[in-house]
Parts: sequence; structure tokens; C-alpha cells
Amino acid sequence: MDASRKLLAIKAFHTLVWAFFAACIVAIPLAVSTDNLRLAALLIALVLIEVVIIAFNRGSCPLTAVAARYTSDRADNFDIFLPVWLARYNKAIFGILFVGGLVYALVAWAAGRGAA
Repeated sequence: MDASRKLLAIKAFHTLVWAFFAACIVAIPLAVSTDNLRLAALLIALVLIEVVIIAFNRGSCPLTAVAARYTSDRADNFDIFLPVWLARYNKAIFGILFVGGLVYALVAWAAGRGAA
């Protein structure tokens, strides 16, 4: 397989992984709003695993380094199928959404919601 096909495969896989975690982050407040705090806790745990992996990789997804082997392009979205603006501000946008969902879940838990 040539470099361009490998890069294409990495970008596709990276986009799928990103979509999974973005969906988890968006689903956290939805789970809380339906008093499904167990689901919210599972989603939070999954996202925290991602956060730890990125933290141990100096703030970058490990797939970025893999993609970098196959191109000299270093645009913000060289390794993923996202618009440049979203790739550039991805951590800020989804970090804020994640913290908001986490706070919402903690407030609901403290209020005794979802105890069933």
C-alpha cells in the first residue's frame, strides 16, 4: 500500500475515533437529562480514558504521529477529515462541552437523581 492510501486509511480511522468520542461527549448531558447517570458515568469514563491517552502523548492523539509518517503536510486537519477550524479548536470546543456535561452529571448525582 502506498503512502497516500495509508494516510487515507489513517485519516478515516482517526475520524471514526473522533466521531465516537465526540458522540460520547454530546451524549453525557443527554443521559443526565433522562436521569441515566450510569450511562453518563460510563461515557465520562470512556472520555477520561481518551484524555489520559492524549495527556501521556503530550496533548496529541497518537494517530497524529502515525499519520505524520506518510505526509509532510502539517495543516491542522492533515490527519483527520474535519474542517480546519474544527480540527484547530477541537480540544477547546469539546473540552468545554465535556466539562459542562461532567458538572451537570455531578450536580444531578449530588441532588440524588438517577438513583434507581
